[in-house]
Amino acid sequence: MGDATAIAWTDHTFNPWIGCHKVSQGCTNCYAEALVKRRMKRDDAWGATGIRQRTGPSIWRKPVRWNNEAYAEGRRHRVFCSSLADVFEDYEGPNLWRDDVFALIRETPMLDWQLLTKRPENLPAMLPDDWGDGYDNVWLGTSIEDNRVAHRAADLTAVPAIVHFVSYEPAIGPLDDLELDDLEWMIVGGESGPGYREMDLDWARDMQKRCHDEGIAFFFKQNSAPRTEMGIDALGEIYRDYPDDIGVLGPR
Repeated sequence: MGDATAIAWTDHTFNPWIGCHKVSQGCTNCYAEALVKRRMKRDDAWGATGIRQRTGPSIWRKPVRWNNEAYAEGRRHRVFCSSLADVFEDYEGPNLWRDDVFALIRETPMLDWQLLTKRPENLPAMLPDDWGDGYDNVWLGTSIEDNRVAHRAADLTAVPAIVHFVSYEPAIGPLDDLELDDLEWMIVGGESGPGYREMDLDWARDMQKRCHDEGIAFFFKQNSAPRTEMGIDALGEIYRDYPDDIGVLGPR
């Protein structure tokens, strides 16, 4: 879990625990739930009454190894935390273990931690006391699937961070109501897997143009399709930019 990842916009995935519950329409066909239940056979980890399951010491040691590898390579590594949970879920277990995640983040300065949540309203109460203007190796993001939850961006950008990003995935409706102020990165992707919902490519084209005009890095992950990473060139070319590419991140 984590050394290789199918998520194109990161180098590694790290899951400090497993389990979550659905909060909006973007969660309907949750890939994480399917993976946890079908492949990991952990039915009790999911849902509003599920038991969140902390991963073992071997998983928690991996970011330290990645940090050492990053030093040896002379390049920073990106780490998505968490692909099978939500770091900012207000729930028994996560509320006890969250401090351990931030201790690990402080221990690995060569890793850029990408913390993506559907619950950005919880950020002020759940970030560490020494957060200040943000850790220089933490990117804060929120998932927004359509205009119905566009308000999440305001909750996100109300909190200081070196990078604020939005994952417009799965894109299941237009997002023209989204305010782009104070965002540095936009990820766009259609839904994949069984029963996927079609994305209108005009939604993605509109977002790409808006990001270009506002100087926001734009990453097109995929078109809607039966499998992930299909149609990465559906907009006519491949857009895979990071905040580093637009000069948001200085020397660290």
